[in-house]
Amino acid sequence: MSDKISLRPFLDADEPFLRRLTVDPDALGPFEWAGFTDARGRQRRWETDGYVGTHSTALAVVGPDDVVIGIVSWEARTRGGPIGGCYEIGCALLPEHRGNGWGTLAQRMLITYLFQFTLANRLEAQTDADNIAEQRALERIGFRREGVLRQVRFRHGVWQDMLIYGLLRAEIPDPLQ
Repeated sequence: MSDKISLRPFLDADEPFLRRLTVDPDALGPFEWAGFTDARGRQRRWETDGYVGTHSTALAVVGPDDVVIGIVSWEARTRGGPIGGCYEIGCALLPEHRGNGWGTLAQRMLITYLFQFTLANRLEAQTDADNIAEQRALERIGFRREGVLRQVRFRHGVWQDMLIYGLLRAEIPDPLQ
């Protein structure tokens, strides 16, 4: 399946995809849409660093024919250690590309990269308590559910619980090594 998708930096030609994430509530899905924000915010980030930065990076998830089907990201989290010792990861696929395992594969590719090419000892992921598909995907690739962040996210007019997952370098499942 890995020959069907890849991760790469965003290109100028990907601007319509990035814009869609900002203006289309269905693009990120019911668990990621945070409401309408600055429509040029993503464009400014692109113009600043192409989404590749010291503390956070986002890459295109590319399907067959070099079509961008989603986004993966990581952001440094300081949890008492040095910057780069812990990253929070994220993944979102456009609705027309969900349900075929590509999101799980993209996250697996991302964690393999981060553990091979950074000094990260820990990776984290947060997901909506109602997002069962993402919880299963994280558990399939070795993440452990560590706790509940009670009513931390405001979505659809109410405060929602989020779950936090963690994966340590020492826990990397064999297929990822």
